[in-house]
Amino acid sequence: MPGTDTDDESALLGLVALARSGDPRAFDELAETYRAELRAHCYRMLGSVHDAEDALQDAMLRAWKGLSGFAGRGTVRTWLYSIATNTALDLATHRSRRELPVDFGPASGPGTELEPSLTDVPWLEPYPDRWLTAEASDHAASAASSASVPEARYEQRESIELAFIVALQHLPPLQRAVLLLREVVGFSTAEISSQLGTSPQSVNSALQRARASVRDQRPESSQQATLARLGEQRITAIAHRYADAMERGDVDTLISMLTAEASWSMPPVPTWYRGLDAVRDFLLRYPLSETWRHGTTWANGQLAIGGYLFDADADGGKGSFVPWAIDVLTFEGEKISAVTAFLTAEAVDAPEYAGRLEGAELFARFGLPIRPEP
Repeated sequence: MPGTDTDDESALLGLVALARSGDPRAFDELAETYRAELRAHCYRMLGSVHDAEDALQDAMLRAWKGLSGFAGRGTVRTWLYSIATNTALDLATHRSRRELPVDFGPASGPGTELEPSLTDVPWLEPYPDRWLTAEASDHAASAASSASVPEARYEQRESIELAFIVALQHLPPLQRAVLLLREVVGFSTAEISSQLGTSPQSVNSALQRARASVRDQRPESSQQATLARLGEQRITAIAHRYADAMERGDVDTLISMLTAEASWSMPPVPTWYRGLDAVRDFLLRYPLSETWRHGTTWANGQLAIGGYLFDADADGGKGSFVPWAIDVLTFEGEKISAVTAFLTAEAVDAPEYAGRLEGAELFARFGLPIRPEP
């Protein structure tokens, strides 16, 4: 029957055979079939787009060199996930976990000046929703309903929400891998055991510990559930109200949109604020003293606002708006409980930070133009 999973796997095996014969285009097509979901998987493992890209590139090179070792006992997808997971594990084992300012140190009170950016700290990086697989192009689509991952519990966007990625970073790398392979990707214990070269008992033990740890750290309601309750029209209105208040310097409106214990952080700046008094003071002294334009996007399964700051020295002194920050909004009901503003290299003004979050590159990842729309 046309279009069945069996037919799809047969076609993929055909590509494997062609690639084995030395056809690089066949391997490129094979790799492209799984590139989006493997990149997201590596990001969940590593908390960094930069590291995820490195891991994926290395994994694909390993796959190309190891084509002769693919015996066809499992699916092509299982084989590629095994390679990608072990590649990401190699990186995760030798690197520090990714951080956000709210976990890095205590909140600052009203009047506290911003500390210099810490560009040598491995900060968590935002992930563009537009990079997710085609199966999750609809915000309401559930990974649990996908035929390719029948046992997956976490909807694709739910599994890249900031709270979940942060919780993953607190797990040892092996527990992280087991949880993702089981709960997000949907592999069986036996498959995971084979992929990681460990026993089923070790897989189940790691999974049990990982589930308990993540359960203790995650909020009661996911952002996907909260956003679904808000609805598209209300979300659009909130995005417009937020951008308009920032552009008009309207601190009262911004504060009215926040929960009482809302936090505001700006990685790689370690200073962050919690509570309306501290956030109000910060807003008045820093962002609301500048001139802004904004664009709406989606990051980590959450509403995000791209902020363009007016730079009088840009364009040879003529002045223009430049990409400055991606504000990822976390909701609690209809109010914002956290703003995580990921700053660009221009905002940080640190050469060693460039290449990771340069404004033009960062905004392009999120489908935002280099200059704001008129």
